[in-house]
Amino acid sequence: MKACVLVLGLSLVLTVCVARSPYQAVLQHSRIRGRQQGPNVCAMQQIKGTDKKYFTNCKQWYHRKICSQPTVITYECCPGYEKIPGEKGCPAALPLVNIYNTLGVVGATTTKMYSERAQLREEVEGPGSFTFFAPSNEAWAALPTEILDALVSNVNIELLNALHYHMVNRRLTSEELKHGSSFPSMYQDSHVHIHHYSNGIVTVNCARLIKPDQHATNGIVHVVDRVITAISNDMQAIIDIDDDLETLRTAFAAAGLTSILENEGQYTVFAPTNEAFEKIPAETLNRILGDPVALRDLLNYHILKHMQCAESIVSGTPMETLQGTVLEVGCDGDQMTLNGKAIITKKDQLGTNGVIHYISELLIPDSAKTLLELAEGSSVSMATKLFVEAGLTSHLTGSEALTLLAPLDEAFKGSVTMTPDMRKLMTNHIMKEQLSSKALYHGQELETLGGLKLRVFVYRNNLCIENACIAAHDKTGRYASMFTVDKVLTPPMGTVMDVLKADDRFSLLVGAIQTAGMTELLNQQGALTFFAPTNDAFNALPPAELNKLMRNPQELSGVLRYHLGEGMLVSGGVGSHTRLKPLQGEKLELGVRNYTVYVNKVPVADADLMATNGVVHAVSSVIKPLPPKVDREQADGPAAPPRSDASSRADARSFRDEDLFQKVVRSRSSRTMNLSQ
Repeated sequence: MKACVLVLGLSLVLTVCVARSPYQAVLQHSRIRGRQQGPNVCAMQQIKGTDKKYFTNCKQWYHRKICSQPTVITYECCPGYEKIPGEKGCPAALPLVNIYNTLGVVGATTTKMYSERAQLREEVEGPGSFTFFAPSNEAWAALPTEILDALVSNVNIELLNALHYHMVNRRLTSEELKHGSSFPSMYQDSHVHIHHYSNGIVTVNCARLIKPDQHATNGIVHVVDRVITAISNDMQAIIDIDDDLETLRTAFAAAGLTSILENEGQYTVFAPTNEAFEKIPAETLNRILGDPVALRDLLNYHILKHMQCAESIVSGTPMETLQGTVLEVGCDGDQMTLNGKAIITKKDQLGTNGVIHYISELLIPDSAKTLLELAEGSSVSMATKLFVEAGLTSHLTGSEALTLLAPLDEAFKGSVTMTPDMRKLMTNHIMKEQLSSKALYHGQELETLGGLKLRVFVYRNNLCIENACIAAHDKTGRYASMFTVDKVLTPPMGTVMDVLKADDRFSLLVGAIQTAGMTELLNQQGALTFFAPTNDAFNALPPAELNKLMRNPQELSGVLRYHLGEGMLVSGGVGSHTRLKPLQGEKLELGVRNYTVYVNKVPVADADLMATNGVVHAVSSVIKPLPPKVDREQADGPAAPPRSDASSRADARSFRDEDLFQKVVRSRSSRTMNLSQ
């Protein structure tokens, strides 16, 4: 709607706001889009290569797609109007005639013909106030031959009954066709069921109204896209009598859910066929069927909280299930889709309390899965392979309360082989309890299966466990959960000093730390972030400067303390304009560019060397305070080149001009104050 406001202005907002139903709102939008073609012209979207047309809403207008198929804009007379030769648009209102004659001018001539054959003509020409949901000519042509023949061959009763089921003995405009309402038809008072969706589509027994509100002297005609049939069974009864749903029937009974399908309501069931159940590995299926909690979750995942006819879908939409999560219900051409897959084999099997769509694949929600099944269905295939090779399958398929840290595939560099160290590392990617990332807090410690304690860091832009930050929403399984993380975990191995001593790149730094008398600081408990200069960083200094620095413990201590930040900051916690307070000096400015962390414009060569009392980031240059002006900018890349003398002189002039400007402002302010006094 916001897009419409920007393009069409306030007049559109006011017009749409007074529209009294979703259909009326879409119709009004189509009128506005068609008004350049003349009065009472509506813009329609027609799916290319088909006869299917829709009144257009904002989203469809801009996307030019319905059910993933491209559309073309056509212009037609809005309901109730017609063209006059030689005049623009549709200036004339259709003359009001009785329902029988109205059928002939709204594309329902076959219904008109069958009305005469069934001796219904006198009724729909005579007095009364009827609503006729009239099948289009194409709707009759789409009926299976054997059904059509059975109706037409026995004109005395069957055809008349079928037509009477399309009629209600009162006038009902689209405005009165409320979502979820039902009305007794003129066939034995059997109800027709109305659904009026937020996208403007209206259905009766899941048939779409393609030409609503065609007024007549004795009622109203709504042209629909299919022939509808009477509904007598609830959804449970439909499942009970269909052999293709035998396994589903057994599962509903085992889970104690049959009452849902028998109760009053408006549900949508995506019903897996016997074949769908057979596609699931026997071990998985037997585990779920034998677990009432998992089975109930699985079945509820196939049920929407509301009734959704296939014709109401024009694009992918997340819809909430009884299980509590969502299914992406969409369409691709004539195919209805679930989570992007065209697995629906039979649509719109109507019951008195909802609709059933048959599907060829079983949908297993995360809440019914083991850890291994959660991992296999995600972008963590390398980690899954390594967990299995490390002999951890029993933990991933059992009923232990665990949390798996699963690194993304891109977190692994090159080929990875299973070694004792790798096996130990993978064991430390499994926490001993089932966790939710939303319940984690800064400073929390988590114990791994390997016996290590891992720390939780909460940043403004990220949530990290040691160096690994959460990269996707949790997956919560039957007994355990999975956190997808962006890096392979680096468990802390010793103090900051231990980390530096174990790495040859820091041999000069270790000597400098000892000279500066800071060994104890880097060994004691705490939380430090050390931007640690490598040997290359020291060797890049002029020899005289380096020698002088190394002979002056106090000055050396000051330089090193400027490289030490207070608190733990892993690379995943660095965002735009991140600042860190050093142990000596004002601040360190950090930023990220092209996946590289910069500190005071110096790139971090190797990040996240985790220690028990801090984290080490290797830098290849000694970090120096930024110049005052640059210090205010984001530290997200290399420093700018030195400026010319001319540029410096220009800046000096601008500073002098700024001083002069401030004096003038102060002088004017002073005079203004004196005058007011």
